[in-house]
Amino acid sequence: MRAHFRLSDLIPAELNVEAVHHSADVIVVAAHGQSRDCRCPERGTISHRVHSRYPRMIADLPCAGRSIELHLTVRRFVCSADQCRRKIFAERFGDDIVRPMAPQDSTPGHLDAPFGLGIGWSPGSTVRNRLGFPVSSDTLLRTVRRYDRPPPTLPSVIGIDDWAWRRNHRYGTIICDLERRKTIALLPDREPSTAKAWLVEQPQIEIVARDRGGGYAQAAAQALPRAEQVADRWHLMENASHAFLDAVRKSMRQVRMAVGTATVNPKLLTAAERLQFDGYLRREETNSVIRGLVGERVSIKEIVRRTGHSRKLVRSVVRGQRTDIFRVRQTSLEPHLPWLEAQWDAGSRNGAELWRQLRLAVLVEVSALLGNGQHDEEGPKRPRTGLATRRRHAPSSA
Repeated sequence: MRAHFRLSDLIPAELNVEAVHHSADVIVVAAHGQSRDCRCPERGTISHRVHSRYPRMIADLPCAGRSIELHLTVRRFVCSADQCRRKIFAERFGDDIVRPMAPQDSTPGHLDAPFGLGIGWSPGSTVRNRLGFPVSSDTLLRTVRRYDRPPPTLPSVIGIDDWAWRRNHRYGTIICDLERRKTIALLPDREPSTAKAWLVEQPQIEIVARDRGGGYAQAAAQALPRAEQVADRWHLMENASHAFLDAVRKSMRQVRMAVGTATVNPKLLTAAERLQFDGYLRREETNSVIRGLVGERVSIKEIVRRTGHSRKLVRSVVRGQRTDIFRVRQTSLEPHLPWLEAQWDAGSRNGAELWRQLRLAVLVEVSALLGNGQHDEEGPKRPRTGLATRRRHAPSSA
């Protein structure tokens, strides 16, 4: 049985097709609404009185490689309600057909969010223009901004700490969901009242991980009295490492005396180590004066007044700091020092040759890690300048 197909089947039943025009790249469908009345969106009354008409051009999905344009004649109705503020309103066709003031129908409109979120607003606009249902990049960007994301899951285990908007000038508060490992709030400051106001709105929180400061502890205790407060792992490790290093620094004098390295022979020092040792001797003179005043039970304020040193310096001496002779810093040569010492003891005293051999060894190690097993035996060559090339190939005058 032969099926009957009408062009009017391509558009919704609420519209009447007046004419269809097609060319090489576009199909134009002229239509108008078939209802005799319309409901006022402001008052809800039904009006039969037509005020005027105006044209609208609606874009639809392409067909057979050609874009489709719906030229719709829209009627304006006069509201029959006396207290209506609009008086005149445009004909409505339903959001699933043509949305008010929309440049396209609902079908391409549903594709704005996938294109904008999937490949970006600018590439999405380019792809859609090539597919035959064009849209501007600004439209995709607006769609992405108003895209309705699913509501986030309310956190039950959070971590709260301060962070710097600008270090030493302005600080804020960062709150993280520790179960989902993401930031959920950035507060403008680190005042307890600000943190308390945010925590009051989250009564489902059960565990609060924080530092040892009293501000966040007070805010959590007042806002969430039933929540458990714990110290987070990072602050525990940080505080433990600081305590260990402070204990070692305070005991360095006793440690050096115990291992027999309390005295240093300046003749065995390098030039850089001698500069550090001279600074250590000057610091020891200052430290001995301050320690003598401390032994006489002089207050820190009085020591600052007598010596002229800062309060911070005096407190560091009282606490056993400022006792390091050499400031040891980790260098990139630390992993290679055993090999360099072995080469030096073997009689290889050329620094440039040692550097080239070390560089070649590092390249071989990197190649082995990458798994290619190939490396340049001579290492990467330095580019020669034009002057060196001319001198190299210049004929000898002899």
